[in-house]
Amino acid sequence: MKTILVTGSNGLLGQKITEKIVAEGSAKLIATSKGKNRFPSALGYQYAEMDILDPAQVKAVIGYYQPDAVIHTAAMTNVDTAQGNQESCYQLNVLAVNTLISVCEANNIQLIYLSTDFVFDGAAGPYKEDDEVNPLSYYGQSKVLAEQALRNSSIHWTIIRTILVYGITNDMSRSNIVLWAKGALEKRLPINVVNDQLRMPTLAEDLADACLLAVEKSARGIYHISGKDYMSIADIVRKVADYWSLDHSIVTEVSSQTLNQSARRPMRTGFVLYKAIADIGYSPHSFEEGLQILDEQMNSWH
Repeated sequence: MKTILVTGSNGLLGQKITEKIVAEGSAKLIATSKGKNRFPSALGYQYAEMDILDPAQVKAVIGYYQPDAVIHTAAMTNVDTAQGNQESCYQLNVLAVNTLISVCEANNIQLIYLSTDFVFDGAAGPYKEDDEVNPLSYYGQSKVLAEQALRNSSIHWTIIRTILVYGITNDMSRSNIVLWAKGALEKRLPINVVNDQLRMPTLAEDLADACLLAVEKSARGIYHISGKDYMSIADIVRKVADYWSLDHSIVTEVSSQTLNQSARRPMRTGFVLYKAIADIGYSPHSFEEGLQILDEQMNSWH
């Protein structure tokens, strides 16, 4: 049985990985995050506080547990925040990865790094793994820099790029497209939604599966992991409205230009998933199925 250490275990993806390992007993898990553990149960895994910006702490914690693999989920992911705070973004998204690379090198550990569709410019999606990167935002740039550091290293690395992750946990530090849309529609708040950006939204459970498959199969290289449905952000919001029988007449479709966001977004991303399906046995849910899973989870907590 492999020992897996997860960074950012308090986040949505981190909690889904914890949930899956605890339920299946498929690996030994060391969950790490900055601050106290937010996962509701302490059974079936170990938790250690670890700030990825503190190289000495990273070295000590990983050196102590000696995992077979590190799944690095901690990052600055808000695109506009990253654009406005490039220094902090660089520290979190690039320097922290350099620290992990050197620790994994010293201890012979596989490093699974979470990247993004924002490494592409969106001129020609859906993208394959070997398509040329050309980020439009500082966030995308920081992810490309980290990817390059991995590719130039001698460690066993796996890059998992993903798109617009959605899902729910019982202690969320930030929202996501589906929860945001559902919340706004239920409150009947008028919302503007872009109709010219195309994505393939990814269920957090599917992404957690892919991360664990990458460990199990000792995968190397880059993998594209997302949902299988290709649609505009406006379509996503409409499907959320339809699923929960909410009125979408309050939704106004707008073009990206009208939003004045500080960071540029790629227009058409989306992924070609053949490699992940063939190499690691990745099998994503449809968006409808994802909403159903989300709905069941929400109901089971009330």
